[in-house]
Amino acid sequence: MTDPTRADVDILYRASVAVHRVFRDVRGSPHRADVVGMGATGSPTEEIDRLAEAEILKVLDAEGVDWDLLSEEIGAVARGGGRTLVVDPIDGTHNALRGLPFATVSLGLGRRDLGGIEIGLVRDLYRGTTYWAARGRGAFRDGKPIRTRPWDARQEVLFVNLGRHATERAVRFARRARRLRALGCATLEILAVAEGGGDGYVFENGPEAGNLRATDIAAAACILEEAGGGIQDVEGRPLDRFPLSLGRRTSVFAWGDAEFPRAAAREGYW
Repeated sequence: MTDPTRADVDILYRASVAVHRVFRDVRGSPHRADVVGMGATGSPTEEIDRLAEAEILKVLDAEGVDWDLLSEEIGAVARGGGRTLVVDPIDGTHNALRGLPFATVSLGLGRRDLGGIEIGLVRDLYRGTTYWAARGRGAFRDGKPIRTRPWDARQEVLFVNLGRHATERAVRFARRARRLRALGCATLEILAVAEGGGDGYVFENGPEAGNLRATDIAAAACILEEAGGGIQDVEGRPLDRFPLSLGRRTSVFAWGDAEFPRAAAREGYW
């Protein structure tokens, strides 16, 4: 008997490989940073993003699936399906344009909101590593199970988005870390927590318009939760009802061990 979940994972995997192929072809091109239009969110669309998104649509058509699409570049595309594929064609575009090796394609399949994401798949476009998870089936990296690690305040590694728009709360949080990292790629930072390389990830910009969309976190959040971790906003509100829409943004606090957010609140990390 065919396993429908496995079949869906395989389609997402083939879409990620197609993006990886075009990414390798175009990343050395002098035209990779050419602005070819304005995305659905009002941000410029670079050639590298457009090509990646086009590859995903080609795969969906070739596979004969009717999933709707939500992507940062093209926006919402109704294709007649009951489920939506939430896409960030290139997470870490600025890294890729500068030759920094932190970029992914992010694919989350589900319904309505982040809690309704049934499958998440992320492919590291430099290492060729694939992470995926399906609800109730665990999380995997290249076919091997991954898990978060127990939190140890003496050894913690935190990923925090810093820069001119970071809030003072995010800066205070960063100061509590024994070791601090920032990759400029939300999916890779959340996945680092999922596989035990980090203990937490924080993203909060001011104003709200500088925060993350569902397209940024849908796949990685599913993988993190299946690996044993959790995700909320920095006020402590769960994100399971955060809608699959480009019109909403949120701050993010992701963790590997449930004791960590409790300790962070208790000990004044914020």
